[in-house]
Amino acid sequence: MTSPEPLTPQRTPVTLWLLSLANFAVGMGGFVVIGILSPVATDLAISRAEAGSLMTLYAMVYAISSPLLVASTGRLDRRSALIGGMATFTLGAVAAALASGLTGLLIARSIMAVGAGMVTPLAASVAIALAAPAGRGRALALVFGGLTLAQALGVPLGAWLGYQFGWRTAFATVVGLGALSLAAFYVCLPRGISVPVASLRSLFSVFASARETVAVSFTALFMGGLYVFFTFTAPLLEARYLLARDGVTIVLALFGIGAVLGNSMGGLLTDRIGPNKTLVLLCLSQLILLPLMTLVTLPLVGFAATMLLWSVCSWSVMVPQQARLALLSPTKISVLLALNASAIYLGSSIGSALGGVLMRSDDPFTWLGPAGALLMLVALASLAWPHGHKPTPAR
Repeated sequence: MTSPEPLTPQRTPVTLWLLSLANFAVGMGGFVVIGILSPVATDLAISRAEAGSLMTLYAMVYAISSPLLVASTGRLDRRSALIGGMATFTLGAVAAALASGLTGLLIARSIMAVGAGMVTPLAASVAIALAAPAGRGRALALVFGGLTLAQALGVPLGAWLGYQFGWRTAFATVVGLGALSLAAFYVCLPRGISVPVASLRSLFSVFASARETVAVSFTALFMGGLYVFFTFTAPLLEARYLLARDGVTIVLALFGIGAVLGNSMGGLLTDRIGPNKTLVLLCLSQLILLPLMTLVTLPLVGFAATMLLWSVCSWSVMVPQQARLALLSPTKISVLLALNASAIYLGSSIGSALGGVLMRSDDPFTWLGPAGALLMLVALASLAWPHGHKPTPAR
């Protein structure tokens, strides 16, 4: 088999679509457990809070491993790094589908997280490297769109498969998607994609900068606020609205549709009004919507409509945040985007863990929304930290 041709401007759209496909596979693999918590808990004879640890551990491993791996492999060809990350993720998904108990499933999820921690931040840095400055929002929206499309199709599909055929079928589907992405990378991903070289020194220099650390921490706070509630959406639908397989799948599909719309809206707003104003608007929307969905027992139609709007406002966040980081320090963009991707999962870990604590209370669902809103308030406050756009040099 001949090696792929070097990158040319004509091949740039193809490359972006390949990266979007990979993010779809990674997104479904990472978040599919949200839709199958109940089938996993029933099959493994554990509580739903314990099943929620599958999301928490995945997020923690991703958060720790992603920036370290991206920084330590900075001089490796981006094609090779992406192929290695996708191969690791797919092998972890195979192990998850074959796991016989909670411990084996947790180990498999950790392997998946290590692979995913290479793919998503590298995909974002490649998208920024290929796009002209005025089109970075749209390029990021396309590449990150795979992750949001995984919310629209992957999570509800995984939920339906999990309820209908068992949770292992959902992971087997992830294996197929991972293998497809891996083959596409090997055959089609071009050589010669030039991005700023990451290093452990540049990683540590980010932590030495309060401005950059606070900027990245916004992602962890925002995602933490989302996942306090989102991790336990399926159990809430079962308990409050007496929904089963089809009902849970439909509501999660509405959330996914909102994710796709939100990703596009985030790219549009970023190019129109700038990333910082966009992020402020999104935080304010969360302060209203999150408490509304759990403090008030809305009619099912009202809850579904609110969740759709909430999803739009939730998944509009990644494009402006990544564009904001790109402006903050272009020379360290690979490391900043790796830390940003890590912060997504750190926030997911914090949010799902906090939600798990609340799920053990006598009134498990009511306070999920207000707890998420408190984290959103801190995220909003972090935007007031002096940021500027003066690039910081790599060290």
